[in-house]
Amino acid sequence: MLNSRICIFLFSVLMALAGCGSQPTAPLATVAKVDLARYSGRWYEIALIPNKFQAMCVADTQANYRGDGDQIRVTNRCRKQDGSIAEVNGIAKIVDGSGNAKLRVSFFRPFYGHYWVLALDPDYKWVLVGEPQRKFCWVLSRTTNMTEPELQRALDRAVALGYAREAFRLTAQTRPIE
Repeated sequence: MLNSRICIFLFSVLMALAGCGSQPTAPLATVAKVDLARYSGRWYEIALIPNKFQAMCVADTQANYRGDGDQIRVTNRCRKQDGSIAEVNGIAKIVDGSGNAKLRVSFFRPFYGHYWVLALDPDYKWVLVGEPQRKFCWVLSRTTNMTEPELQRALDRAVALGYAREAFRLTAQTRPIE
């Protein structure tokens, strides 16, 4: 019991310290409003800034969002090197006053991370999602691929917001996970 409390305490301290790094001087802008009914459903990852928590994913990464009362159910899936499917389920909560453009997402409660909608196609065909310290960013699409102009528009917006274009890696979409 004591060891688990110490581990939780140390993990909490490390998470708090991770948030103390220097931030870019300009605040990160989001879109003004997100219609959650239109946003719900399946999105395919087209590009991302690589991160440790998705290191096992080699292809076919997707996210599914579904409203559930005052929160959103999140299911992320991807194909691993051996062909098997990794899946993680979480919840997202809307940040008050954000026009639904800022969410707090958790796959390991009680710890939550930022999920901010930074750019959104008017027809909800693609979205740029990031977080205020600009360490993580994703380009998602309703289809398994995007046109080159659409992808460049999303990446141009990321660059305008302070992300490095060269940090993004394309995600292979070989076959949808059903």
